[in-house]
Amino acid sequence: MKLVLSASLIRQYVIVTIVNLGSLTTGMSMYWTSPMIVKLSNGTDIPLPKPITEREGSWIVSGGYLAAIGTNFLGGLLIDKIGRKYCIILVTVPRICASVWTIFANEVWMLILCRAVMVLTDCYMFVAIPVYVSEIASKDHRGPLGAFLHISSCTGIVITLGVGPFLSYAVFNAILAGVIVITALPLPFLPDSPFYLYTKGRIDDSLTVLSKIRASDDVIKQEIEDYKSAKRVQINTLALFRDKIFLKSLSLGILICVGSNAIGYNAVSFYLQTILDSTKTSVQSEHASVVIGCIQLFAALCTSFFNNTFGRRPILIYTLAGLFLGMIGLGTFFEITTKENYVVTGFLNYLPIISLIVCTYCFNVGIGCLIFVVTAELFEGAARAIGVSICILVSLLIVFLTTNYFSEMALKLGPSNTYWFFSAMCALVCTLIYFFIPETKGKTFSEIQTALGRKNNETEDKERQTC
Repeated sequence: MKLVLSASLIRQYVIVTIVNLGSLTTGMSMYWTSPMIVKLSNGTDIPLPKPITEREGSWIVSGGYLAAIGTNFLGGLLIDKIGRKYCIILVTVPRICASVWTIFANEVWMLILCRAVMVLTDCYMFVAIPVYVSEIASKDHRGPLGAFLHISSCTGIVITLGVGPFLSYAVFNAILAGVIVITALPLPFLPDSPFYLYTKGRIDDSLTVLSKIRASDDVIKQEIEDYKSAKRVQINTLALFRDKIFLKSLSLGILICVGSNAIGYNAVSFYLQTILDSTKTSVQSEHASVVIGCIQLFAALCTSFFNNTFGRRPILIYTLAGLFLGMIGLGTFFEITTKENYVVTGFLNYLPIISLIVCTYCFNVGIGCLIFVVTAELFEGAARAIGVSICILVSLLIVFLTTNYFSEMALKLGPSNTYWFFSAMCALVCTLIYFFIPETKGKTFSEIQTALGRKNNETEDKERQTC
């Protein structure tokens, strides 16, 4: 039995590692703005005829999130039509085209379009991969395996922050395009989700996949029973929105997704090198951004330990408290140092990077990682794809607003008030999670639905079908 368990678990980890190679490139792509916006603003070795303006830079950063708002919902429906695996494969085609075009784009509108396609596909990967992984992973390993998305993404971020500032614009973008191609090559050889195969009537194929990734026949039998239950209660989309438990799951998923972006971490991280330049401390921004990237990867690697040791709720609550302190530190630094003719000396040289390290570690070991795990866990099989898609859609709207208007917000409110606002949002999100988010660790999807109030009987199934 131990040998079978070991083999099945190894297969789960191999499959999840391969599919998350795609999220390595999303990390590289999404943090592309940190070193590249500096180069584009300075006019350093770029294909554009002149440096970009601040407003053009904000659209290069945020335009893709606006485009993704309108397309990710349709992409969520596609997950159930052609399968999780083939959605992930399909999305790599525009990613390759956009990454290559970025190298040669010689007009700002071209660059905005290329980045919009890249960010749009990045965001879609964060819909398709968590759904796929949650259905490949067994219930006891959903936490650690779900964390692979974040670990892989953080590895990509470290690559961008580590080499991006020191390579030319063309060389870095060529590397990005090459990595996207290489990481896409193994995808066709992966199995599709056993749940998806079962819902499409391919029961033998589903059993074949389960026999390779589950520890015993008893576990397979239990999972098939869950599939039968989920398939029996499948309903049309309009009826789904009259289901109280689905709406409750959706509300909680939106809370997690919106909360992870309303706390301001993405706005801070996408402009990381620009922010470090603005502090005018003695710490060089290029080196500081590499340190922060390494902290981010270290935090992501810690997530497996924390997910195995603690519940989801305690991790979310304590790390949001850490983010609160980090944002307070940034606000305090700018409040003190923006006074006229103030010279930054002593400990204040290090307060910004210490605060950013605290924010980076806490975000990536907490809500930044668990957003994908918990959101996928909140929905049952029949509603998972559409539920996760809606949550990510709302999340993208918040990302667009925070990244597009971050510079203007900092200009009008002042940097200190901006960071203090984000610290207040950390406190608010932490409070809401404490009171409303259920614990999902170690539970089957059926058990999570029961905890949310779902009646586990055929009578409710019939009621839902006739809503």
